[in-house]
Amino acid sequence: MDHHNSAVAAACLKGAEDNTMTFPEIVGALMREGFESYMVDFRREKAIYYLSSGDSVEFATHNIGAPVAPAFDAARIQAAIKEAQQLVPGYTYKGFCKKAVAAGCAGYMVSFSGRRALYFGRTAETHVERFPD
Repeated sequence: MDHHNSAVAAACLKGAEDNTMTFPEIVGALMREGFESYMVDFRREKAIYYLSSGDSVEFATHNIGAPVAPAFDAARIQAAIKEAQQLVPGYTYKGFCKKAVAAGCAGYMVSFSGRRALYFGRTAETHVERFPD
């Protein structure tokens, strides 16, 4: 992966964590650079960005400060996603991550071509959130 692609992915992660980029802005920026997906692993505190060529780049994410809850609660994850989509007052990406972890979400994968995000728990329960039209 070249330096430019890596820098774009790093800027998108920073933009999410600093609340200076919205999810649609991040998706657009990554797609323009040829990325096909990314994955966030809450347990390892990592974000991995994948190009369609098969190359990838990995970055450390912020420390959430709590372990992933053992039970996966899809309704609580959906509520956190809805807050993010509506950018409710006080919304932050770090707050979203904390809510997701408390709801038993171990991580998520975003597929641009599939137009969806897959949230998964410690025992492989899943919730699929399709991109809005």
